[in-house]
Amino acid sequence: MTRVRTFALLAAVALAATVSLSAQQPPARPASGVGTASAEVGGTWVKTDKTTTYQGGKWMDITYGRPHLRGRSSIFGSGADYGKAILAGAPIWRAGANVATRLKTDVAIMIGNTHIQPGEYTVYIDAKENNWTFVLSSWAIQTTFDPKNKAALWGAYGYTADKDVVRAPMTLSTLPSSVDQLTWSFVDITDKGGKLAIMWDTTMAVVPFTLM
Repeated sequence: MTRVRTFALLAAVALAATVSLSAQQPPARPASGVGTASAEVGGTWVKTDKTTTYQGGKWMDITYGRPHLRGRSSIFGSGADYGKAILAGAPIWRAGANVATRLKTDVAIMIGNTHIQPGEYTVYIDAKENNWTFVLSSWAIQTTFDPKNKAALWGAYGYTADKDVVRAPMTLSTLPSSVDQLTWSFVDITDKGGKLAIMWDTTMAVVPFTLM
């Protein structure tokens, strides 16, 4: 076997080994996955001869990035440093990670004294120590960062309050255990409304809504 043929054979074997190794490795997972919380509201349970079905309901969905604590303690901090870690240099918290948190509602609701029409809104939280404010905004979002796009935001960077739809106080409570991955949920749902809840570390914050 000539030297050229030997080199070609070794190169082919090395390439095959590299391809095989790449095929065995799973794709990298994002540091913060995407989460969705949903609730079907405003319907009624209808009983027929054979079954009972929920009819006339409309959906509410929250889509958000889900950061992990990964061993960090007191993620929100305290005193003058409260909230700095979650802001990461933005003027307000995106209430998640990466792409800004979004609320999509197919039903009209009321938060505080403000009527919210069906549609899709950006969610932020103005988090001060012992004083959180839930914010719905009409800011459009960027799904990938584009510094030239001034009409939409990546996360909360560039946020201004002029597009706020509603600002409402949130009720804070301390959880008995630490939640590692940030979680949004619909809680205390009734035929009249419910609450939007966010949980992370040992903090839970909720804001009530009513159906219109």
